[in-house]
Amino acid sequence: MTTPIPLPGDVGRAAAARAGLLVELRRALHRIPEPGYREERTTGFVEAFLRDRGLSFERFPGGTGGVAVWGEGARAVLLRADLDALRIDEATGLSFASEHPGLMHACGHDAHAAMLLAAADCLASGEVELPGRAVLVFQPAEEGGGGGRRMLEDGLLERHPVDGALALHVWPGLPTGTVGVSPGPVMASMDRIRLVFRGRGGHGALPHLTVDPVVMAAEAVLGLQTLVSRGIDPLEPAVLTVGAIRAGTAENIVPDEAELLATVRAFDPAVREKLLAGVERVGRGVAAAHGGGFEVERGEGYPVTRNDPAATGRVREALAALLGEEAVRPAQRTMGAEDMGFVLERVPGCYLQLGAAADPSRAEPLHSPRFDLDEGCLPVGTAALLAAARALLEPGAPENPSG
Repeated sequence: MTTPIPLPGDVGRAAAARAGLLVELRRALHRIPEPGYREERTTGFVEAFLRDRGLSFERFPGGTGGVAVWGEGARAVLLRADLDALRIDEATGLSFASEHPGLMHACGHDAHAAMLLAAADCLASGEVELPGRAVLVFQPAEEGGGGGRRMLEDGLLERHPVDGALALHVWPGLPTGTVGVSPGPVMASMDRIRLVFRGRGGHGALPHLTVDPVVMAAEAVLGLQTLVSRGIDPLEPAVLTVGAIRAGTAENIVPDEAELLATVRAFDPAVREKLLAGVERVGRGVAAAHGGGFEVERGEGYPVTRNDPAATGRVREALAALLGEEAVRPAQRTMGAEDMGFVLERVPGCYLQLGAAADPSRAEPLHSPRFDLDEGCLPVGTAALLAAARALLEPGAPENPSG
């Protein structure tokens, strides 16, 4: 762990005083990773902690994750942490490593929940006051499960209207004691696509009697690459990756069907739709040229995670006052996706990247079986959440036009 980061003011002092608690919380949660929509023990842990501090806890309809509300006032801010883990065999060798084989907190959600719980403790103790209400959201199923979408569909913002929204993510690409924040898009949209090519199977020695879907799929993989390289402005971020090819059972049998699984990422909604339309056009064209059949399925995707400029400006000022101007860095934009984007489509707010590495050049990346974080970042994250929440609740902060 790095040397403790100086944290001034009531927010900083309260967070720093909970450095030990934060480590205990994070390690306890790290031991019990659970997949999306099955975070039963994790939710029970969160609920018990909050109720012990006098806060009520409303579970989401699916039974995992939930929301607690602190304070009073006309204005409210949503603070969100995610709870789910990844299906990865942990290889860190930590004394508090996963007790659940095949599951690991390799994306820092254990830390996110711990920091929000510590923020709740700061508020419940009276050591930190906010000029309004804090809606503390513990979300299930961020890792591809669309938990952010589902909690909104279940009426979260109707039951708990808010004026602003905040979330943060531990970021091994930034050093401990820093925070990355920028207006505009910080994480890409994401869509899952399944392409199926149908032909006529037969013996591999008699290809002229078949319609080969493997050849169709191979041709489509190459054709899809030109959608980005020849169809999108080189200065516009976009990714189209084919991550799986499935076909056949033996080397001498032409199968009836071949399947591609792909992902599309973009920052601009128009680019996103252009790529999705192009995927279908290329697939249908290839299949038609070979006399085969084709179908495409588009899975539920995530929108762009976009920071509201006015809210981000206020948050940035608050973080500079807390950590120093040099510690507030531009966000490292990424083509990864994050379902906090669903919330930020409806509420002005900000998604922060929390520096979590003593030495970013040597840090393991997120989703690695060896990923670990510098626990010195935990008080910084709790203080950042509280300082940013205060900034979005103070007079003159942006209002939610749909709230």
